Amino acid sequence: MALAPPIKIAAAYLRGGTSKGVFFRLADLPERCRVPGAARDRLLLRVLGSPDPYGKQIDGMGGATSSTSKAVIVSPSTRPGHDVDYLFGQVAIDRPAVDWSGNCGNLSAAVGPFAIAGGLLPPPRVPRDGLCSVRIWQANIGKTIVAHVPMSDGQVQEAGDFELDGVTFPAAELRLEFIDPADEGEGAMFPTGRVVDTLDVPGIGTLPATLINAGIPTIFVNARDIGCSGTELQAAINDDPQALARFEAIRAQGALQMGLIGDLAEAAARQHTPKIAFVAPPADYTASSGRPVKAADIDLLVRALSMGKLHHAMMGTAAVAIAAAAAVPGTLVNLAAGGGPRGAVGFGHPSGSLRVGAEAKQVDGRWVVTKAVMSRSARVLMAGYVSVPSDSF
Repeated sequence: MALAPPIKIAAAYLRGGTSKGVFFRLADLPERCRVPGAARDRLLLRVLGSPDPYGKQIDGMGGATSSTSKAVIVSPSTRPGHDVDYLFGQVAIDRPAVDWSGNCGNLSAAVGPFAIAGGLLPPPRVPRDGLCSVRIWQANIGKTIVAHVPMSDGQVQEAGDFELDGVTFPAAELRLEFIDPADEGEGAMFPTGRVVDTLDVPGIGTLPATLINAGIPTIFVNARDIGCSGTELQAAINDDPQALARFEAIRAQGALQMGLIGDLAEAAARQHTPKIAFVAPPADYTASSGRPVKAADIDLLVRALSMGKLHHAMMGTAAVAIAAAAAVPGTLVNLAAGGGPRGAVGFGHPSGSLRVGAEAKQVDGRWVVTKAVMSRSARVLMAGYVSVPSDSF
């Protein structure tokens, strides 16, 4: 019996920040996968190697972690004032699911370089040297990101001496601006209208929480209220099924209170959002690389979970949430950093530290963040084609 040959699709594999993902130009996808739906999801699942009951994604491009099971689709933007549209899919590892509910802040750093190299910007928009400012429409959440991409001799500059904790090798610094990153709906940045809420979690108790919608919906709790120190590395949480279950219970309750789900049972199917994180005042600890992090060098400690596991560093979108929350007096993030007005904070995470900034102000009695800023780096790891069986989608 003759078997159809595999299908090859032009793609690139890029690192952005502390994440990796498979990048496509929309026009390069098979026609029925250029629109949202089951065919597109099946294709991306097959490309990444999911669902994999072994949890390894051996038969695909995924790296078996939430940071490396990601897909990005980029196209020229028809939206005024923007260069490209960017769509992000968080691909589940052991389930047949692609979550389109949020953005990946780390991979946002790779969108500009991918768009430039892929010819998605008009040539007059791309300087030969200096910085190319790429205006990106983040289609998942309807927000603008401006990526300032370094250029050298007409090419994206990847080499440099910028060090990002969680990434082994130095690279060129790429600055990202998240414009008006907070939710614009009812309640805006704080869905309940309060900077601190109370969560009643069955089996755990009552604990204060900051529920914020900036960068990505995020639930912040105090480390001490859940029996943590804030200096934990991945194994301390990820090797403890009871701890993971507690975090998921808190996350589900927070999602309900934020209005993201209508019933607690819905949280299991919405793993990408909201994120849950815990904060603490600064303390000395040793990062996963073995490098000491000194309390004197940071403003607070933050640990965050992604797709049910403690992240090895910090999600870029959660870093935006941290910046926004830190800028608003009285949030748990702000208080952990010492309180008061804060335009920028440096926080410790499992892989080291990161500095982020945000501009916040009150408008008609509500807090608004006009911009959040952070530096990342990005690099092309592979460019060519991905191959999938012809019956994949």
